[in-house]
Amino acid sequence: MTDYKEIIKLIEGGVSKNDETLIEKAYHFAMRAHEGQKRMSGEPYFIHVFETAKILARLGMDAKTISAGLMHDVLEDTEITEEEMQKEFGEEIVFLVKGVTKLGTLKYRGHDRHVESLRKFFVAMANDLRVVIIKFADRLHNLRTLEHVREDKRERIALESIQIYAPLANRLGMGKLKSEIEEEAFPYAYPKEYKKVNDLLEERKEEYHENLEQIKNELEKDLKENNITFNEISYRVKTKYSLWKKL
Repeated sequence: MTDYKEIIKLIEGGVSKNDETLIEKAYHFAMRAHEGQKRMSGEPYFIHVFETAKILARLGMDAKTISAGLMHDVLEDTEITEEEMQKEFGEEIVFLVKGVTKLGTLKYRGHDRHVESLRKFFVAMANDLRVVIIKFADRLHNLRTLEHVREDKRERIALESIQIYAPLANRLGMGKLKSEIEEEAFPYAYPKEYKKVNDLLEERKEEYHENLEQIKNELEKDLKENNITFNEISYRVKTKYSLWKKL
């Protein structure tokens, strides 16, 4: 069972009463609009837009962007009209939803023919960067449920994500999002290579952990000896996709 308060809790620093009211209103509006619709996984379609909104909240987006994320498929996939949405939420949110809908027409045609795809993204960015960020969140959740899509379509979506979405996220300074997109797409874009990296990591898991722990301890020691204050030092193994690129 979903609850709009799950989204609110993810917003760092909290939200104003007006912003919470807006997100709650968009949540119920989208839930009613998508009522009865199912995804290929058999889950209610609303789960997808709800998870998209949660990703946007984690990214620190504002209430209007999160609300547009909740409703990003309403105009395309339901009987709700643009006029109805505008009456309830105003021009700005309708503009964002329409922008995401237009970007949804982007189809991957191979590495040598993706110039038009990039052009559409850049035009959307010029109009309002929030449109692209909603599309990134939409794509990331779609990648997380890609196992339910037929094999040929899975590969196309995964390659498109790695070759178009991830580099654009990186150019926008969204490195964590770029890595998440690559990691989710990697098993479907390059399954043999993914298995190779996965097996290698499993084989050397203890070795990597020991090396990182040693470096952490040495760094902590040096910082203390030099009276440098710090809260915590954390570490992680590189993502599977980035490791493969270095092999």
